[in-house]
Amino acid sequence: MAESNTTVTVDAVLFDMDGTLIDSTPGVLKAWYTFSNDYNLGDSGSIAHATHGRRLYDTLKEYCGLVEEDHLLKEIDRFEDEVIQGGPMALPGAVDMVSKLASHPSSKSKWTIVTSASNKYAPRALESAGVPLPSIGIITANDVSQGKPHPAPYLAGALKCSIKPNNCLVVEDAISGLKAGHAAGCRTLAVCTSTARSTIIESGTNPDFIVSDLTKVTIDIVDGRIQLTLDQS
Repeated sequence: MAESNTTVTVDAVLFDMDGTLIDSTPGVLKAWYTFSNDYNLGDSGSIAHATHGRRLYDTLKEYCGLVEEDHLLKEIDRFEDEVIQGGPMALPGAVDMVSKLASHPSSKSKWTIVTSASNKYAPRALESAGVPLPSIGIITANDVSQGKPHPAPYLAGALKCSIKPNNCLVVEDAISGLKAGHAAGCRTLAVCTSTARSTIIESGTNPDFIVSDLTKVTIDIVDGRIQLTLDQS
């Protein structure tokens, strides 16, 4: 892992959404509390922590025993509606960072969002939080057959940007997402917005860089490439 005050230059940036760009924690906790009561699951807080960064399509199957496809999809909608009602908010530095990428002619097609959320929820959550959507669209749970920690989501994100994975930087807060980015062959930047720095280091995900949050990242566009200066202190 690199030392503090590092500069990295890449051709594309692939952002996770929940916990990286937006904070939907109150809504997620509320939704898991509801579902824990409905399905007699036990400690909803522990479940919310254990499932962070994974697709509801996978976690509702696993924890709630949902196997019938139509019912599963309806329950995903119900869960995500509760999360939206919780009021997702942009995390520090997120809007400034994304807006700079979205507005520059050389980078506006060289970034996207790769989320474990559904294609119904993600645009609503980003809009609610005031985070711009990439012009090329986003990768959601509906776009891949396997979710994080499988590499498929970030491979799809790199493909959407038309950039090879090894020239992409994945920005993630969740252990499952860091594993997915690493497995896809991307460099990874961990943000400690939902997971403690010590937990990330001890997880074995081996991120290339770690920052406390996105206010510690400065972006410049240099010769058509994306240059990030990282304060890792």
